[in-house]
Amino acid sequence: MRRKSEKVTKPKSPPALTLESRENQMIAKSVDLAEKRIEEGTASDTLLLHYLKLGTTRMQLEKAKLEAEVELARAKSASIKEQDNAEQLYREAIKAFGIYTGNVDEDEEDD
Repeated sequence: MRRKSEKVTKPKSPPALTLESRENQMIAKSVDLAEKRIEEGTASDTLLLHYLKLGTTRMQLEKAKLEAEVELARAKSASIKEQDNAEQLYREAIKAFGIYTGNVDEDEEDD
């Protein structure tokens, strides 16, 4: 059994390979420290207010709104790509009809 005076150490995580993963490590450590301070009762008012705001209905609605905006942007992007593909298909179909009817030579097909 451990004695009360013995300090429990967490295994050190390997160094991050990218800036994004390093940032994620720092965020995780910050959240862990904030949790520890809240549990110990040593958290600052600012820290407590931050987490209180996260739990409000307004913040949840703002988060849902942002998620909807991101999904809308993705849908718009997909729609633009589909439109470009459709335009390309129309051009190819018009060329094919021109070749079929004899209005366009097969050599001009690649234009």
